Amino acid sequence: MWALAIGIRLWLRVDQGGRHSTRAGAIIATITAVAPEAARLGPVRQTYAGTETFPPVARAYTEVSQVVRETGLLARAQWFYALVGAALVLALGGAITGFILLGDTWYQLLIAAALGVIFTQVSFLAHEAAHRQILASGPANDRLGRILASGIVGISLSWWNNKHNRHHANPNRVGKDPDIEVDTIRFLEEDAAKASRLGALITRRQGWLFFPLLTLEGLNLHFLGLKHLLSPGEVKGRWTELSLIALRFALYLTPLFLFLPIGMAFAFLGVQLAVFGVYMGASFAPNHKGMPIIAADAKLDFFSKQVRTSRNIRGGWWATALMGGLNYQVEHHLFPSMARPHLAKTREIVMEQCRTRGVPYTETSLIQSYGIVIAYLNRVGLSARDPFDCPMVNKFRTA
Repeated sequence: MWALAIGIRLWLRVDQGGRHSTRAGAIIATITAVAPEAARLGPVRQTYAGTETFPPVARAYTEVSQVVRETGLLARAQWFYALVGAALVLALGGAITGFILLGDTWYQLLIAAALGVIFTQVSFLAHEAAHRQILASGPANDRLGRILASGIVGISLSWWNNKHNRHHANPNRVGKDPDIEVDTIRFLEEDAAKASRLGALITRRQGWLFFPLLTLEGLNLHFLGLKHLLSPGEVKGRWTELSLIALRFALYLTPLFLFLPIGMAFAFLGVQLAVFGVYMGASFAPNHKGMPIIAADAKLDFFSKQVRTSRNIRGGWWATALMGGLNYQVEHHLFPSMARPHLAKTREIVMEQCRTRGVPYTETSLIQSYGIVIAYLNRVGLSARDPFDCPMVNKFRTA
């Protein structure tokens, strides 16, 4: 009875998360819930969404893509990206000017925060270039993306492409989506149950710790990119990216430590990285976290796989500007090379197809999405054993 009661409460909680949540989606989102006493009750047996849960929808993607193509929504929007690029150049120039004019003062931390925002917006453009959304040819997009990612932001485009392309191919699929693999945060109950005693201190409260931990994500992105570029084996664009990153850090760090006291310089760098990490994480986290987890052997059609695992954020133009188009995550996953300005119109076409086909289309507010993410991570974290539990006491308690 206790398991049924917990399942019902979680079902009702998740069902309020999305405007178009369905009973099937809610069941899958909550069926994996584990009670706080799970570590005392034996191994976690997690259930994932599979072929029977999400039966294939024949020709759904073919029909949508045909309408989108005929409507001209796959065309490039180079003028839009030129304007966005010009705005970012002006913003970066303003930040540099502000840095020079302010001099030795703690108001420099405002410039640091502004740079964190600017670098995140540049990262959105690099992400779009990596998806071939901006320029006409693939090589031209790759060159642009490399300049933006490595030369301005300081992270490896090659590493990002390798990781992000695998995510797009199999979002939320166990064993195939790198975005749900074990990290400081654990996204699956099975992984949470395997956390060490020290790791369990974080895992059991990881929902509440999620945003504080994002302050370290900026540093983590730089580290993972360099680790990838310095790894053995073939790495596309290795020396170009290493050269761009080295040049970028030289141009960035030299004036920072030359014109500011060392303590202020480190504070400047810390604030910039923290804002960058939180902004990046807060933009990408709402897209899939808390949506159904797909079994490794499930056979799903492309339309169902992409729509059922993605979540859109309401808000229109301001959400698009804030999140770089990631607010239209469903449409982005269906048409990854689509230019940002066309995603809003495509949303209407996809929503109509979902209504016709009976496929749930999930869309929430930004604040609501954060609540769902925090609740999901906390629920997963319950599977981690309590680091203060005594194994001997638990043994006799369950005997």
